[in-house]
Amino acid sequence: MSYSGPEFDPPQQRRFRRAPLAVGLAALVPGALLGWVLYEGVGRPGGSGAGQAGAAAPKSAAGAASDDAKVPSASPSAARPLQGKVVVIDPGHNPGNFQHTSEINQKVNIGTNWKECDTTGTSTNAGYSEARFTLDVAHRLRTLLERQGATVKLTRDGDRPAWGPCVTKRAEIGNAAHADAAISIHADGAPEGDRGFHVILPASVHSGAADTRPIVASSRTLGERVESDFAKVTGSAPSNYVGNGTGLDVRKDLGGLNLSTVPKVFIECGNMRDSKDAALLTSGAWRQKAAQGISEGIVSFLRG
Repeated sequence: MSYSGPEFDPPQQRRFRRAPLAVGLAALVPGALLGWVLYEGVGRPGGSGAGQAGAAAPKSAAGAASDDAKVPSASPSAARPLQGKVVVIDPGHNPGNFQHTSEINQKVNIGTNWKECDTTGTSTNAGYSEARFTLDVAHRLRTLLERQGATVKLTRDGDRPAWGPCVTKRAEIGNAAHADAAISIHADGAPEGDRGFHVILPASVHSGAADTRPIVASSRTLGERVESDFAKVTGSAPSNYVGNGTGLDVRKDLGGLNLSTVPKVFIECGNMRDSKDAALLTSGAWRQKAAQGISEGIVSFLRG
């Protein structure tokens, strides 16, 4: 919106008595200066005093230069709003879990109970695995967040053994990084006809090594931001089988949430066993949208 300051009213015309030329000039100069002051300080459209009642005389050139230096510009901090923030991305499962069932079936303590170290995850009917999907989205998400200035860590990135890590270790990685936000990426394996995405929030848990009470509120805020932006960017609807249409679910049986000491959520991006959802999940263009939606939710959360 453009804004125009108050229109300039020229000063009243002054009457001068006849006098020698020097006297006439002496009387004329102050009037001219007064008119210039009023014009620059109040009436010049877009001037430093536009829109300000009772504006003072214009500042010196040095003062104006100093003000210009304070005007926000495309500085590195403005262009990289997440500078100094740490985000941990947890790509669910591992492609090698299928071949290491004895390792991933070992039980670990998640606070509320003992649970398998990890699971194989699911896949589409055509064989595109959840583990491949989650790592692809994680890589896209990392790129987007790093462009915003964030430091990004992944719980697995091809540098792990052929299985895992265990859910306990996934939580530890986020905790050790003192992450400002953490997210675990997944895709569901529900029956055909179950469609949509949902974000899983930590329940209030205080049992054994688990104490989510300090992060429940912040994790909910993170989850709500991710849910909103994911829906907006991807065009996907919230799950029709979990969360009663809210796109949010609260659970206390996930070690990655129970053992987290930093704000953390899970996202089930869709149902790999539903043909319509599978068509989205296997599309590179859609996975880019998924990463963008998650990124915008995280950025919104971190910028508060």
